[in-house]
Amino acid sequence: MARIEIYTTPTCPYCHAAKSLLKEKGADYTEITVLDPDLRSAMTERAHGRRTVPQIFIDDSHIGGYDDIAALDRRGGLDPLLAQ
Repeated sequence: MARIEIYTTPTCPYCHAAKSLLKEKGADYTEITVLDPDLRSAMTERAHGRRTVPQIFIDDSHIGGYDDIAALDRRGGLDPLLAQ
């Protein structure tokens, strides 16, 4: 199984949508809440300057936010990544 990390905040609707999509796929993930400024800074650095949440990583590859993972799923590219 792929290792999935998702950076979120508690009130972000796109974060909830991304987690729902992953749950629908049966994918386990690690959620990192970035209310702490140090965690948000680490996320921003890791996500090549992107400061918005969610930021999603699959096996250390930066997927992006909810729109990015949803588009990847529509193209048929998400399931192969999750199966790795």
